[in-house]
Amino acid sequence: MNQTITAVSGLEVGHYTDLENATGCTVFLCREGAVGGVDVRGGSPGTRETDLLRPVHRVDQVHAVVLSGGSAFGLDAASGVVAYLESQGIGYKVGSAIVPIVSSAILFDLGLITSKVRPGAADGRRACLDATSEPMTEGSVGAGTGATVAKLGGGRRGVKGGIGTAAITLSSGQTISAAVAVNAVGGVWDYKTGQLLAGPRLIGGGFDDPVAMLLTGKDDAPSGPVNTTIGLVATDAKLTKEDANYLARVSHDGLALTIRPCHTVRDGDTMFALATGHNDSELDLTSLGAAAVEVTAQAILRAIQQATGLGGIPSIRELAT
Repeated sequence: MNQTITAVSGLEVGHYTDLENATGCTVFLCREGAVGGVDVRGGSPGTRETDLLRPVHRVDQVHAVVLSGGSAFGLDAASGVVAYLESQGIGYKVGSAIVPIVSSAILFDLGLITSKVRPGAADGRRACLDATSEPMTEGSVGAGTGATVAKLGGGRRGVKGGIGTAAITLSSGQTISAAVAVNAVGGVWDYKTGQLLAGPRLIGGGFDDPVAMLLTGKDDAPSGPVNTTIGLVATDAKLTKEDANYLARVSHDGLALTIRPCHTVRDGDTMFALATGHNDSELDLTSLGAAAVEVTAQAILRAIQQATGLGGIPSIRELAT
C-alpha cells in the first residue's frame, strides 16, 4: 500500500540525485493542474512563483512544485521543469503560447562536499523524466541529498538530513500526504515520545539539546542563512485557493512539533500545498488540517530515519550501530 505523497491521485514525483557532489532536486508534477497554496515562515527563504499562490491573485492552477538544493542557484532547476511541461503541452494556453506554472523553494547544501555544483535546468528536466506515481523514494535523494540538521554546535557536529514522506486516508476517503526535505539548523524530536532523535553530536556518543545550547549561549551555529526545511502537503480533496493556503499554514505546525528551534532567522522554512480535486467527497477542513499537521511531522521523522551519511556527516542509523 502506498504510504507516500503519490498516494494522492493526480500527483507524480521524480528525483535528480547527485551523490558525488551532495545535491539534487525533487519535482512534483500535476499534469492536469492543481489548486496551490504556500506559507513561508523562515527568515531566510529562497523561492520562485509563490506570490501567485496567494488567494487574491488570479492564477488558480499549478502544474509543478520543485524542491531543490543549491541555495539560490538551485532555483534554476525550475526552469528545466517549465521547459519540460511546455514540451508536453502542459500549462496555461495564452494565445499561441503554453505557460506552465511552476513554484519552487530551495535549501542550502553548498559546501557539504562542494559549493561549485548545484542543480540547474537540465537536472530539473531529469527529475521530470524520472517522475512516476509509484511510491516516492526517501532519504538522501533528490532535494534531501545534501541536507543536514542539528547544526547549532557547528556544521561538522550535525546529523544527516534527507527527504521523507507520509500519507493518511481519512474516513471520508480523501487522502492527504506530505513530502519534506529537512535541512534545519535545529534538532529533530520524535513528537510522540519526546525523544531527541538528532541533535549536535557529542564526543563519545549522544546529542546536545540544541534549544538548551541557544538559551545558555553555548551554540556555535554556522553564520548566515545556511539551513531550511521545505516541503509540500497534497490532497485529492477539492479545495479553493483559500483552503489550500490554510493547509500550507497549518502544516507548519508539523515542523514545530518535530524541529526545535524552528522557523529561525537562519532557516527559510517554506511549505506548499496542492489539491488535485480527484475526490469530491464532502469537505471537512478541520480534519484535513489536522491530518496535514500529522503527515508533515511524520514525513520529517522519515527524512531523518531514512537518510544515509554523506560528506562525513553520519545519519542516525549509522550512529545507532
